[in-house]
Amino acid sequence: MSVFDMVFGKRKQKKQLFKYFELLNGYTPVFTTFDGGVYEMELTRACIGAFARHASKLTPSFSGADSLGIEKIISPRVNPWMTTSQFIYRVATILDATNTCYLIPLIDKYDNPVGCYPIQPKMTEIVEDEQGQQYLRYTFAKGQKAAIELSRVGILTNYQYTSDYQGEDNRALQPTMDLINTQNQGIAEGIKTSATYRFMATLSNLTKSKDVKEERKRFTEENFSAEDGGMLLFPNTYTNVQQIKSQAQIIDPEQVKTIEERAFKYFGCNLDILENKAVGDAWSAYYEGKIEPFAIQLSEVMTSMFYTPQMISGGNAIVWSSNRLQYMTNADKLSVSAQMFDRGIFNRNMIMDIWNLPHVEDGDLYYIRKEYTEIQKLEEGE
Repeated sequence: MSVFDMVFGKRKQKKQLFKYFELLNGYTPVFTTFDGGVYEMELTRACIGAFARHASKLTPSFSGADSLGIEKIISPRVNPWMTTSQFIYRVATILDATNTCYLIPLIDKYDNPVGCYPIQPKMTEIVEDEQGQQYLRYTFAKGQKAAIELSRVGILTNYQYTSDYQGEDNRALQPTMDLINTQNQGIAEGIKTSATYRFMATLSNLTKSKDVKEERKRFTEENFSAEDGGMLLFPNTYTNVQQIKSQAQIIDPEQVKTIEERAFKYFGCNLDILENKAVGDAWSAYYEGKIEPFAIQLSEVMTSMFYTPQMISGGNAIVWSSNRLQYMTNADKLSVSAQMFDRGIFNRNMIMDIWNLPHVEDGDLYYIRKEYTEIQKLEEGE
């Protein structure tokens, strides 16, 4: 069964015509992507990929009575085609590349949720039926059209401004992408130019431009082919023969850094994150500025997708989080492990998680150093 059939196959599509849903500001929410190749450039793809890789390590936790069995739906597979980490990776990629990501619930024949699938917002539009109910309508590559109630759709956005339902496109990044493209072309052309042998000489006894052109062509074919043996032989018709030496025009490192910084600022990234060097405070800053806002938005969106308002008020929630302690330096890990364990705050298995080690038997027991006591009991001699 295809993704299309599983998402829409069991749903009755309305036969009456839809009309576009118009917002208060007069904006018609039809998603139009910016065809600027954001995911095709090496640097911008690296920024998006780094975010998606780190975000894919988020793990879900659940609160409240799980009467709908949501925990089994979310972990370890969110849908038949993706594990939980693959699902998060794709959601993060779509969101960072297009600033909008739609989460569509997979439902069974009883209209109960059995999974979740992320889709790109390209070729989507928000419409309403004759009763005024809003739908998200898709046009697929083969021309298929389908719609689902907007209230059942999870919507994640970045740079949300014009539309209440979609993020802005990446048109603001176009100048930076033009600079990256120009920089790459300059490097390639500089290498090609420096690898070419060129000469200039005075040619005697030829006065017609046609004869000069033919002589240049003959000389090039005979001396710069793969079979020339590496030796140039000049007839006495050539005088003042000189080689034109070309040097590769290396791009100014400061210019390269400036271009990279513009992309880094747009995606909230840096070179240490791209090269997997960030630990300790550097990782914490990236987590708090980039990963954590994404985790909070995803938690709120998926909680609203799967639970009714009554369930949410009763304490049901899906929370995505990451073990930030794993990204400390070894010295910081050792300090946290020692201080938290002997005070009875962490158990042994929690310490094992910090060091990426397997859990041990009776690792859930807590221990505390016996020399600690309450200050007021010191006078009592206890």
